[in-house]
Amino acid sequence: MAIEQMAMPQLGESVTEGTISKWLVSPGDQVNKYDPIAEVMTDKVNAEVPSSFTGTITELVGEEGQTLAVGEIICKIETEETAAEEAPKREEVQNPPADTADTDSNRAGKDQSNKARYSPAVLRLAGEHGIQLEEVEGTGAGGRITRKDIQKIIDSGMQQKTEAPAPAAVQTTQQAPKQQQKQAPAPALSAGDIEIPVTGVRKAIAANMHKSKTEIPHAWTMMEVDVTNMTAYRNSIKDSFKQKEGFNLTFFAFFVKAAAQALKEFPQMNSMWAGDKIVQKKDVNISIAVATEDSLFVPVIKHADEKTIKGIAREITDLAKKVRDGRLAADDMQGGTFTVNNTGSFGSVQSMGIINHPQAAILQVESIVKRPVVMNNGMIAVRDMVNLCLSLDHRVLDGLVCGRFLGRVKEILENIDENTSVY
Repeated sequence: MAIEQMAMPQLGESVTEGTISKWLVSPGDQVNKYDPIAEVMTDKVNAEVPSSFTGTITELVGEEGQTLAVGEIICKIETEETAAEEAPKREEVQNPPADTADTDSNRAGKDQSNKARYSPAVLRLAGEHGIQLEEVEGTGAGGRITRKDIQKIIDSGMQQKTEAPAPAAVQTTQQAPKQQQKQAPAPALSAGDIEIPVTGVRKAIAANMHKSKTEIPHAWTMMEVDVTNMTAYRNSIKDSFKQKEGFNLTFFAFFVKAAAQALKEFPQMNSMWAGDKIVQKKDVNISIAVATEDSLFVPVIKHADEKTIKGIAREITDLAKKVRDGRLAADDMQGGTFTVNNTGSFGSVQSMGIINHPQAAILQVESIVKRPVVMNNGMIAVRDMVNLCLSLDHRVLDGLVCGRFLGRVKEILENIDENTSVY
């Protein structure tokens, strides 16, 4: 018998700390190796941390809402079995004998201490498919409902529609931030004011944005682009493309491809500040912002310069679906070297983005709007115009290279027409 210590894991590239947003276990709970024991939030991802051991939780060292450095102890586990003894027991749990089927009488004697502990992925999937979580039999430790349990119900077509979210789900999402509320003085409340708890995701976003604005000397520039031909071309093939490929060909895919191509030609833009040096990245990995109702995630399109417009459109679709389904992994958020943000999807025509630390720039793609434009021959015509807004780290980049980069993106976009291949 021994006391093992669980440390804060490194949940992403360059991640140095994590915040315990919610414990999924309590002292005295029995856990198996790989069972989820806590939800941890970093500036890159919200993830469940699995146990490294099989045994009994003896102490939760870290508190909910507490930020700990990678490697710091978060909990202690008393182990009783050797690895050789654990393997057959786990196999028995995963493959129970036929006479131990889940009858109502059997369930009554099972540990259900974690029955009402729901992960964000479980809450999201259940909400999207109208599944009543209190009626689901969990297969995780302490009766915890896992994403696989929900997916099994969805695949079987047995989900039930509900008129309102389960009260337990609402309570679970509101409990974790209580300590965070006490840490900052609250403004005086008036009648009708509503207090909204700061979730782990929102806290991480706030910390990263504050770091970006306080550490990075931001500069900003904008260029307008005539995308009339590109818009006409995309509109002419979008239906046939959707029918053939099974996903949408969005305008955003054209912008990401143009940015990736220009980054290859202007590698200075694909750089990061590293104190006493500037690191120019070899791979062109485009970060894109994907928003949910209360959170913002920044997944990455790896090697975007090597992908076609179709390939980028597929990646955008797949990454957005992962965010909505709660399946975004830490690897999906790592390695970004430059960010392209689709602010135009909200109707914005001009904005100043905050750089995604430690990158050196972020490109905001605004709404495509029809405007009267004076052409080269002096005539006035109605054209599809878009503003491209670039925020840059002035420690790394100067106006000259940024102007040339933005001009190259403009040139690429204005030359897209029916002769351009998306494949």
